[in-house]
This record gives sequence, C-alpha cells and structure tokens, in this order.
Amino acid sequence: MNIKTTRRAFLQGATAASAALVVGLNAKGAWAAAHGGEFMPNPFVKIADDGKVTVILKHFEMGQGTTTGLSTLLAEELDANWEDVGIEFAPADTATYMNTLMGVQGSGGSTAIANSYMQYREAGAAAKSLLIQAAAADWGVPAGEIQVKDGMVTHGDKSAGFGELVGKVPEGAEPDPALKSPAEFTKIGDASLPRKDSAAKTNGTAIFAMDVMPEGVVYAVLQRSPKFGGTLTSFDASAAMEVEGVVDVKETPMGVAVYATNTWAALQGREALETEWDFSNAETRSQDEIEAEYTAAMDNEEGLPARADGDAAGAIDGAAKTVEAEFHFPFLAHAPMEPLNCVVQVKDGKAQVWDGCQFHTVTQGAVGAVSGVGPENTAIETVYAGGSFGRRANFNSDYEVEATMAALALGDGRPVKLVWSREDDVRGGYYRPMTKHRVRAGIDADGNLVGWHSTMANKSIFKGTPMGDAVVVDGVDAFSVEGVADTEYTIPNFAVTLHDMESPVPMLWWRSVGHSHSGYAMEVAMDMAAEAAGRDPVEFRQQILAGAPRSLAVLNLAAEKAGWGGDLPEGWGRGVAVHKSFNTHVAQVAEVSVTDGDVKLERIVAAVDCGVPVNPDVIRAQVEGAIGYGLSHVMRQKITFTDGMVDQSNFPDYEPLRISDMPKIEVHIVQSSEAPTGIGEPGLPPAGPAVANAIYNAMGKRVMHLPMIDDGISFV
Repeated sequence: MNIKTTRRAFLQGATAASAALVVGLNAKGAWAAAHGGEFMPNPFVKIADDGKVTVILKHFEMGQGTTTGLSTLLAEELDANWEDVGIEFAPADTATYMNTLMGVQGSGGSTAIANSYMQYREAGAAAKSLLIQAAAADWGVPAGEIQVKDGMVTHGDKSAGFGELVGKVPEGAEPDPALKSPAEFTKIGDASLPRKDSAAKTNGTAIFAMDVMPEGVVYAVLQRSPKFGGTLTSFDASAAMEVEGVVDVKETPMGVAVYATNTWAALQGREALETEWDFSNAETRSQDEIEAEYTAAMDNEEGLPARADGDAAGAIDGAAKTVEAEFHFPFLAHAPMEPLNCVVQVKDGKAQVWDGCQFHTVTQGAVGAVSGVGPENTAIETVYAGGSFGRRANFNSDYEVEATMAALALGDGRPVKLVWSREDDVRGGYYRPMTKHRVRAGIDADGNLVGWHSTMANKSIFKGTPMGDAVVVDGVDAFSVEGVADTEYTIPNFAVTLHDMESPVPMLWWRSVGHSHSGYAMEVAMDMAAEAAGRDPVEFRQQILAGAPRSLAVLNLAAEKAGWGGDLPEGWGRGVAVHKSFNTHVAQVAEVSVTDGDVKLERIVAAVDCGVPVNPDVIRAQVEGAIGYGLSHVMRQKITFTDGMVDQSNFPDYEPLRISDMPKIEVHIVQSSEAPTGIGEPGLPPAGPAVANAIYNAMGKRVMHLPMIDDGISFV
C-alpha cells in the first residue's frame, strides 16, 4: 500500500486552487466593487474608506492562530499597517473559500497556512496593484514609481492612505500581483507581530457560539442513548415538564430534546426524563472484553498488509538480537474547553446556523439536507471556537444536525441553541481509536537495524464514510497506520500489518490522528533497538535518517540545544524522539527527575521545521500547546467502558495536564525557504515518547501501556 498515494487522493481538491484564485482576483468580477464605503477587490480582503483593512478568513479559529496567520500573509503583500488590519470569518461558500488541500471548505489536518500561503499572498498583492493603479491615474505618474508601505501609497511628495484610493480604481482595471521575495518580508517571520484574536479574547468581546443568543432563542439539550448504537423505544416527559423553565419535550431521530428558557433548566428537565432503550445493536462490552478481542485478532488473524519491504520476518528471525515490544493506547476524548454548541433556525425555507464551524461544506450540506431547504438555502455565520482538536469536524456534522432536528421538532421557526454538557462530550462523543501495537525488530552483529515489523489493531476512522474510498485501500485505512507505514527511517526489511477492528463506538481524528499513537510506539521501540545495538539513541537515529535531511537536521538541532550527552543532576533522565507528521519535522529532547519513585517533567527542548515560519510566536505557542495536550494523554487520560457505557464523565476522572505538570519548554524554529507546512499537530507525537525514553533513562522502566499511571508511573 502506498500511503502517499492514498493521502494524495484524499487531498485531490488541490487542483482547484489555481482556478479559484483566478476567479477571486478578477477585478471585473462580482467582488471588484465598492459597497457602502468598502472596496472588495477579491474574496479575501475588504478596504474601507477610512483605510481599515478586513481580511476574510476562510478557516475558522479555535485558538490555533489562523486569524493571525492568514492576516499576516495578506497584509504582507498588501503592505498594510498591521494596526489597521481586522478580521472577518468567511461565509459558507465552498467554490470561493475551498481548502485547496481538502477539496471542501473546512479546517483541519494542519492545512490552514499550507493551503493558503500563496492564495492569501496573491490576494494581498492583487489588491495593492489596484490601489497603485488608482494612485497612478489620480496623480498622473507611472505606476512603477509608486511605493506602498504601512497602509500609505506614495510618490515623491504625493501620498494617500488606502481609504482615499478605494473609490479611484480605474474602471476595468485588472490586478497585476507581483509577489515579494523573502528578503523583502516585513511581517512574515516577525516574531513580535501581535495576534489578531488576543485582545478580543482578553477583554471578552470575542464571540463564541456559547455567546450567540438571537432573539427568541430556545435552549435545548438532548438525551442520547447511554450506549453507542442504542435506539429509543419510549420516554415519559411528565416529570421533565414540571421543571421550572422547561417549555417542551420532543422526540427527534437523535434522541429526546428538552427545550427550556435557559440551559440549566434544560439540563434539569433532562434529568427528570424517563427513557427506555433498545441495546440489541449497541456496544455492550466492558473494557477487558474489548482489549481481549484486539489481542486475539493480533494473535490469531493474518491481518492486512499496509507495507512490505524486503523480508522483515526473515531478517528479524536471523538477527543477532531481537527487540519485542507491545504497546497499548486507550480510547481518548477530545474534551475542548468550550463544550459543543450551536444555534440553528429553520424558517421561511431557509436555515441559519451560528457555529464555531470547522467543516463548512459538510455542515452546510448536512443541515440543508436534514432541514429540507438544501445547502443553497443554508447560511453559516462562523464565530470563534473554544478548541476542537478534531471534534467539531466530523463526517456527520453531528451536533449541528442535532440542533437542526431539534429546531424542526419544535416546529415554530424559533432559533434553537443546542448545548452539550462536558459529561455529554466525554461520554457520548467521538474518540481517538484504541490501538494495540506490537513491534519486532532485528539488530545484526554490527549493531545495525536490519528488520522491523509493526502489527497494529484499531478501528478505522474513515471506513464507511464519504471519504472512505479515497483513504481506505485494500482494507487499510491510511490514517490507522500513518507515522509507521510512511516513516522516514531507512529500514531495509520493513513490514506493517493492520487488524481492522469493528465496534459501534464512533471514531474520529484526534489531534495528530494516527501519529498520536504511532509516534510513541515507533520512538520508544527505536530506543529499545538502540539499546540492543549498544549505541547512543541519537547516533542510532542519525544513521537511519541519513536519507531524510530535514528530520535529521531537527534531530541534530534538538540534541545540540538540549546538551545531549552532557551531565545531568542525580536522579534525572534524558530521552529523545523525532517524528514527521503533516509534512512537518519535529524532534524533542525531554528531561525528567525521579525522587522516591515519583516522576517530575523538567524540560522539553523542541526543534521544528515547518517550512517558512510565517508567525514564529504562533508556531512556538502551537508546539508548546501540542506538547501539553500530548503529555496530558500519555500521563493520565483514558476512556474505558463497563457494559458498553463510558466510565469517565468530566475532568476529575478524565484528568488533563495541570499547570504544575508542565515542564519548561524551549522551541527552536528552523529558518527555511520551503513552503509552509502544518504546525497545529506535529508537536504532539514526539512529546510522549521523548518523556517515556527519559523515564527509562532515569529509572530503567519502559512505559508501554498508556496512560502512564496505569503502567505504574506516579507524577509529582
């Protein structure tokens, strides 16, 4: 199986990029007009007569920094004054605002900057060229002699702000975008550039979906099946209707909706509901049964070949030394800080959605279909989202569809605000697949890695979905084995086998998707192989990364900055990991201390190569955040089942990283001229294994069953 080919098929929408841009930058098109004092030369920017520049964001903002990143790209080429640049989320319009690496309008896969880099730069340059033409015509001077800087257009002693020129663009003027060379950048790469969303989030003016309360709004919560795959057979709402504030209770295809004048009343009304469910097609197993099925599959079934280079079995069996390891990775919830919620109104043949929307095309289509008005009559007003980690982007637009169904069931055209509680999300959402991963590796008498076989068992994320045909090839979901099947390590005899598991429990991408578990297994097992070879872990990796210069470079940089090989205080340990994901190369060196058997995370030094570093401060924040999120799951988090019901419910028993857990973090960014790649997720995969390898270095224990507290590790 060629994982690169399947991923390319999944991203087949990339070919639409140039066509969309041509349409968007055509000054004779619908965008090239002044409306109410605003000049919109293309779909990505508006310039008001007071000189204010508004960047239209085709990607949503969940904290990852797209408001700043996209604004930087456009403002760089427009030469706008950063203080005059504002932002506005784009409407749902796939043809205009397509993610060119996905073929839909949406965010995810760390693609925001990667797919927008040239598009938003060209949009800014096109707008600037029209302003220059306006000044040249107004002043009677050659356009080539005009300068633009910080929102001012000048020629000799003549000058004008952007706002003074928006009404003077010559009729029929065509944009002639000329892009800067990297040496001319003043904003791209500027580490001091303030984020565009910080002030609003600090002073409380940023609008999240939870803040949206249109006139006449009715609050709703949904009683869903307590077991995945269950169906409602009956319910009694009489006690719920007696709760103060509850205004109605309706059955929907997704469960029982309780409507109220506020969220608390709706939640209390739901508590008073009496419901009966049919669990004949539901998940009813407990955790030990599920794990036993995974183990049995790996023991007794042949599995699906995801990669087969050379003769891995023969090389391993004939090796001087053999390394064997078995890893367990639990189901994981996303648990974004803002619980899922949105507002939907269906009225007069139209549907209106207010949402921190991640997948506009999918949501517009799903709401349009469920409501019966069609996607063409479905509008989405995107607002800030308080985190996602993949949860808000699913194939079914589940919570938006639930809100639509609740609005239809209410039936009076009022907007319905559907809210999930934290318990709803932890117990009834989508999960990172549970995975078991066995590694066998062979080392020859000279200390060289001569064979590797990874055997994995997990449930496919994409199988049976609209994207399945592009991603699942010969039964293998590329995202189930990514980070292993497409490793950059040069291993002469290399095999990957997948056991595709089934369950009614819904799976979904989780921050860094398959890399979140494959990076851990690969890098801990790689340390075990280095030890068996009698070689230093960094030097061992350097040899088999010789054909991957960018990964090798970040490994060397992280090792250098961390002082690899230098002395550590007594009781400390140091570990390393390197992993490529989303076309970004990241290496990390972790340091831990152990006192009376308790582990403390002391320091992580990260080196990252994500191509041109558009916003270094955002890159640093994303790597820090990804490390924190990754450590959270390897240390304590898990989702388990008892008789088909999720055991965990909220942060007390699905415990996130505490501020006292967070190590000191250093992030070193490679200055690159390569095209920008993803940064929201790649910092996560190396964090856990770097810490695990440091724990082994400090106390001699390999941690292979996650979370670490289940494998006997205690933290202080």
